[in-house]
Amino acid sequence: MASAQGITTDDYKLFPSPRNRHRTIFLHQVFVPYPYMLIDLEGYNLKGRFSLFAACRLSDNKMGQLVTLETPADEATFRAKFVPD
Repeated sequence: MASAQGITTDDYKLFPSPRNRHRTIFLHQVFVPYPYMLIDLEGYNLKGRFSLFAACRLSDNKMGQLVTLETPADEATFRAKFVPD
């Protein structure tokens, strides 16, 4: 079994999705507190690059996912279209 390599930032402990084309943490970020929800970023028709991480928010140890996006327009698109299960 392969071990996942975590990334720790000032705000999050992150584990990259194996489906990421880019493992970059982009400037525009949206934390969603749904750790088990499938988020298909390809279906959002985003213009720029993006990445998805399993995340633990360090301020309160809340588990979820962190969507990081290259452009502010993509952040707005994701926020408008995202509907939790």
